[in-house]
Amino acid sequence: MNGCKIGKAEQYIRDVIRRDGSILFSLIDPDKLPFEKGAMMAKASVDGGADVILVGGSIGAQGIVLDKTVKMIREKVNVPIILFPGNVGTITPYADATYFMYLMNSREVYWMSTVQIQGAPIIKRMGIEPIPTGYIIIEPGKAVGWISNANPVPRTRGDLAAATALAAQYMGARMIITDAGSGAEQHASLKLISAVKSQLNIPYVYGGGVKTPKQAAQIIEAGADGIQIGTAFEIDGDYNTIKKKVAAMAKAVKAAGAKKKKNGGHLVEKTKKLIPLLRIPGFDRSKLLKHWKTKKNSKKKRK
Repeated sequence: MNGCKIGKAEQYIRDVIRRDGSILFSLIDPDKLPFEKGAMMAKASVDGGADVILVGGSIGAQGIVLDKTVKMIREKVNVPIILFPGNVGTITPYADATYFMYLMNSREVYWMSTVQIQGAPIIKRMGIEPIPTGYIIIEPGKAVGWISNANPVPRTRGDLAAATALAAQYMGARMIITDAGSGAEQHASLKLISAVKSQLNIPYVYGGGVKTPKQAAQIIEAGADGIQIGTAFEIDGDYNTIKKKVAAMAKAVKAAGAKKKKNGGHLVEKTKKLIPLLRIPGFDRSKLLKHWKTKKNSKKKRK
């Protein structure tokens, strides 16, 4: 059992996925879009159909820039604001929640446990909702892969990505994110996305290299429960231009989600189980189940 209860922001994410079959996150990087620019981007995103505003970045998204930008975003939107922390310094009390992430394929213990130890007391003191999140870098990884010294999962190796995601779930993650990095030239293969989802029973969000509504729809159809988009929204233009672009993405994501829901899951061919059950010679599972059932019934009789 996880050490923290499901909070309002996490429940909201689950409710949107359950209702729509998909969810769209808009990522605001205060280092690239500080203050009024970030707030305008957030409002345009939400008015265009984004369900959640994420705030974070690999470098520079901290201190007064982070605090002030999140405060200004809060004045403009009425959806959850969730931190996508790049390090222990990228935490602010003005957000609703934070991904409490462990980077599953980093080469450094810092990103697996040390930074979490540093950040946990701060998050508790600030009263921010933590969302236990397994974070996996897919090649090319871009800036986040470089900063975190990750060993990126090859974009065509769905088996490796799926095993890593499953390990994160077993370790207590309640959400999985695979990320090819901000500005990735292309997204991971659809087979990889399908493979990851085939092993999970928790929300799975994909990010990196999603540039068009068609790509967004294909990723949801492949199995992802949500998409987070940052670079695709970082365009020059006024409020109406940005809102229009986000609306096109949101329409594609929601249509794919509804279609997937109607069809009861993946629209692509389901991936075969990647992790086979261990077969022990001479082991009869039916006898074991019968033993425990008999034992359970005998306990009831004694009561």
